[in-house]
Amino acid sequence: MLSGIILASTMAPRTKSGGDSGTWLGHRTIFHKHEGIMNKASSPRSPSSHRQAASTDDGFVHVRGAREHNLKNVDLKIPRDALVVFTGVSGSGKSSLAFGTLYAEAQRRYLESVSPYARRLFHQMSVPEVDEIDGLPPAVALQQQRGAPTTRSSVGSVTTLSNLLRMLYSRAGTYPRSQPHLDAEAFSPNTPAGACPKCHGLGRIYDVTEKSMVPDDTLSIRERAIAAWPPAWHGQNLRDICVTLGYDIDTPWRQLPKKDRDWLLFTDEQPVVPVYAGFEADEVRRALKRKMEPSYQGTFTGARRYVLHTFATTQSALMKKRVSQYMVHSDCPLCDGKRLRREALSVTFAGLDIAEIARLPLAKLGDLLRPYADGSAPGLAKMAMDHGERAKVAHRIAEDFVGRLKVILDLGLGYLALDRSTPTLSPGELQRLRLATQVAQVAKAKASRTAPYLAAFLSGN
Repeated sequence: MLSGIILASTMAPRTKSGGDSGTWLGHRTIFHKHEGIMNKASSPRSPSSHRQAASTDDGFVHVRGAREHNLKNVDLKIPRDALVVFTGVSGSGKSSLAFGTLYAEAQRRYLESVSPYARRLFHQMSVPEVDEIDGLPPAVALQQQRGAPTTRSSVGSVTTLSNLLRMLYSRAGTYPRSQPHLDAEAFSPNTPAGACPKCHGLGRIYDVTEKSMVPDDTLSIRERAIAAWPPAWHGQNLRDICVTLGYDIDTPWRQLPKKDRDWLLFTDEQPVVPVYAGFEADEVRRALKRKMEPSYQGTFTGARRYVLHTFATTQSALMKKRVSQYMVHSDCPLCDGKRLRREALSVTFAGLDIAEIARLPLAKLGDLLRPYADGSAPGLAKMAMDHGERAKVAHRIAEDFVGRLKVILDLGLGYLALDRSTPTLSPGELQRLRLATQVAQVAKAKASRTAPYLAAFLSGN
């Protein structure tokens, strides 16, 4: 099957210092992966010819001796300031050239310009198997893959802006008197240190009610009044167990004693009883009295226990979807839907707790933090008088945050909020967020400016 990889590059003026590709500004190459280049082998060039080609700035990216994965000593020239498409059958080496060679080498050169600590924050690709690449600008890799984001994934986690926000609250937040300092992890609902103990960081409580599990109380148990029970044989098994336990499965649900209804729905007991398949109630009673051999031993499971256990443990999307229709959810009463422990929510910055600030549209969040970034915020001056180091951290983190945020706003995503769940985003929104994150990292190595404070925080100093 023929597929392709698109390369697009834009030029920018060379800096006064001249030199190699590391001196180009605003020069980006975007790799848009469609699926898994031509694989034309050539004889190795002599070192002298390499040096001669490297000294010539002819507007091309020169690749010599590419041997990554299934590439066989490939030599080629790729025009810059142009849209380039690599095509070929699956397995011909398109990804090996675009991602494994070109992007890997561009990332390696870029990371050489940032501090050693900052490099630890990047997912680094391995050094490519290639003799030489020259004329290569900084690069961004953008893969057209939606993946399988979870409800715990958010705009903040995709863009990594949540990391900066947690650091800001940890190091520069306003704490209640006598409350101990919290690490950044305590401001994340996805860690044991930060997640609300009642809702486990979800912000919602999921449970069941009699009405949700028995939508039609005019039906009898035999008529499947307990709709939340499993279908087919498993459901029939539970109804047969009810007969053995002495419950009336032919009386309309609403006419059963409340004590019986509550036990059938909400008990956590799991009695194991003999089951006489196909027997009516009077036949079961006689069989039990005579101690007849049962068809099998059956284990009872209450409707609530079945629904919650299936929802939490099943690997089947269909089963999860089925039982979820019998569940009701509401905001967690302990964290008020904010997903965090009370200790973290008691810390504020600019008068807001971290959950409140994460709910602001990104455009408004930028307006809030911009005065801290440029040093004009009134609260920053007071902070400097009381806690000089705290004010420095707030300024630097806000400056970094606003710088990264600018790219996102330029892409028209200012209406999103950091706590927006990733599964609710359109593919285009998610793609732009990933692009903004990559462009921000390449455009400015500001992580190296925040790194000393992050390192001090992580070390507990």
